[in-house]
Amino acid sequence: MVNGVTVPEVRARKGGRRLVMITAYDTPGARIADAAGVDLILVGDSVANNVLGYDDTLQVTVDDMERHVAAVARAHTRALVVADLPWLSYHSGPASAVTNAGRLVRAGAGGVKLEGGRKRLGVVEALTDAEIPVMGHLGLTPQSVLAMGGFKVQGRGGEAIARLQEDASALADAGVFAIVLEGIPDRVAQSITESVPVPTIGIGAGRECDGQVLVFHDLLGLGHLPVPRFVRQYASLAQDASAAIGRWADDVRDGSFPSDDESYHLPEQAARDPR
Repeated sequence: MVNGVTVPEVRARKGGRRLVMITAYDTPGARIADAAGVDLILVGDSVANNVLGYDDTLQVTVDDMERHVAAVARAHTRALVVADLPWLSYHSGPASAVTNAGRLVRAGAGGVKLEGGRKRLGVVEALTDAEIPVMGHLGLTPQSVLAMGGFKVQGRGGEAIARLQEDASALADAGVFAIVLEGIPDRVAQSITESVPVPTIGIGAGRECDGQVLVFHDLLGLGHLPVPRFVRQYASLAQDASAAIGRWADDVRDGSFPSDDESYHLPEQAARDPR
């Protein structure tokens, strides 16, 4: 039984109240995001950089994603949980894509996200035929970092812009319920948003998309690397946490932690006669 935000509700938000999506990778993170009232939680393959210590997303496996999707699902969020299909989990064709997506749905995802345009249409159609909702992802697609030669803004020339427009239209026609637009000029994102019948969710794509997504660790200042220019940090939790732990360490070293109130004591009678 579905008790929260549904795929049809997300699709119906096209042109309406902007959608809010954030990543989360575990139960506490999902609870925090859901309490803030977000519409979608993305269990992103960005778990690689932000939790597992990898340099890029290419190291993440379906086993990794299944584990983190299940942890997020245990938060029982109102927000719709969408899971990234990791690199090589759908690239060999529709059959493996359906099998791998099914694992993530059984773990608790309400839909999956995959990267790429027209060359992924067969996979998108197979997934939707299997009743698995699909979110597209165009522009700067991190799983293509090697082919792109790095994390570079996409869609800056006429031919590249036309490809993005065609890819977005093709994905919408194939049945995706939303499309993430990452790392493309704002006017290109606006044009795509105006031309497709499904919501667009931007990240580094300007303000005219139907929604926005950011990485949990970037937004809250929990990461250890410089954030991209499109990130607005709303907190500095890593610094705050280090400072808090430092204060506790000082209290341990000077003997003021634990205090009397933070210790357990024998009952008064037992304290007088411990035999």
